[in-house]
Amino acid sequence: MSTPKYRIESSGTLRSGLLLSINFNHLYENSSLAVAIAAKSITEPERKEVRVVQIPSGEVIFRTRCAD
Repeated sequence: MSTPKYRIESSGTLRSGLLLSINFNHLYENSSLAVAIAAKSITEPERKEVRVVQIPSGEVIFRTRCAD
């Protein structure tokens, strides 16, 4: 059985001040790392949802609230 991987997704364009040059298409092996990066990420336009999704199940393990 393969280890699940985690992807950061958003309804907006993502950028991060936490780390330089984040590749948001990257699949993370560690859910805690993916959540930490997602939590510190900024969307353009502002206040769009950011989520961490487990691959391949599609389960959302972390989600920011939209301010809409």
